[in-house]
Amino acid sequence: MNGPADTAAPAEPGAPPADLEWDRAVELIRGAREICLACHVAPDGDALGSMLALGQALRACGKRCVASFGEPFGVPAILRFLPGQELLVEPSRVPRAPELMISLDAAGRARLGSLAGAADRAGALIVIDHHASNTGFGGVRLVDPAAAATAVLVEELIRRLGVPLDRDIAQGLYAGLASDTGSFKYPCTTPEVHDLAGRLLTAGVRPETVSRELWDRAPFGYLQVLASALARARLERDAAGGRGLVWTAIARADRRGLPYEQLEGIIDQLRRTDEAEVAVVCKETDDGHWYFSVRSKGRIDLSRVCAALDGGGHREMAGFVWAGPVDEALDRLRALLPAEH
Repeated sequence: MNGPADTAAPAEPGAPPADLEWDRAVELIRGAREICLACHVAPDGDALGSMLALGQALRACGKRCVASFGEPFGVPAILRFLPGQELLVEPSRVPRAPELMISLDAAGRARLGSLAGAADRAGALIVIDHHASNTGFGGVRLVDPAAAATAVLVEELIRRLGVPLDRDIAQGLYAGLASDTGSFKYPCTTPEVHDLAGRLLTAGVRPETVSRELWDRAPFGYLQVLASALARARLERDAAGGRGLVWTAIARADRRGLPYEQLEGIIDQLRRTDEAEVAVVCKETDDGHWYFSVRSKGRIDLSRVCAALDGGGHREMAGFVWAGPVDEALDRLRALLPAEH
């Protein structure tokens, strides 16, 4: 069954580049009976918000649709307010060889985790992403590193499919946009970003609700873990060519039973340090690996640094996973930071 519109509408001012493979993506979606959506492991607001928004739009087109992400499979507490979660299925329930698969906010197939094999076997794979570190995987690519969030590209695709924005679709897109612009304070916050935010608000999004869920709530135990993490923080003034590095580590035992997903906001406190260009929070996952959240204030391109450690991200916000000792990873990270001011 085709969507509400049979032809793509002309691009509006400020829309993503027209040279992306929009027409082919729309053609594949219109011709598919069932579509599988996948975002990167440990999804953030942009990954999950964009995926659920697109899933609801595809459902409005009459498509059978499932959405998932690789293990550990569980929606982070701060994202459980997002509409459309009835579309989510465990990775084991994703078809082994989907007719059409759409990857969202994943810079490479490895970021799909256990769903990478399904992506390889899919009849067609559309990749929607905005990471400069994107590896170039996928058959049809809607990849624009200039886009502030994957949500920007998803909104454009939804528009080209002729699906009007309702409140639930807009809620997911707004969560993605707000997440990857740092609540509209990062340099990627352009006039076009505000134009899109305005359209989403017109569709019924309540920004105070999104902001509260994403940034302004936590269990009391979080405050105790935060206090301990900040007490252990170390400032290395001479690192990064004298620009400074501040870091802390949170082992599983330090969490005192707090779920791993609740640690997300600690990096935002650490990055406020005036004397450090780079901030790092090393977080031990439940399976004993370490996830490094890395932030800069704009003078160092962290996407390149973390890509060298098999991670990725954006210029000012990136990360990587490490299976060995924390000190070893920190030594590698320091060596990759520019030595000249």
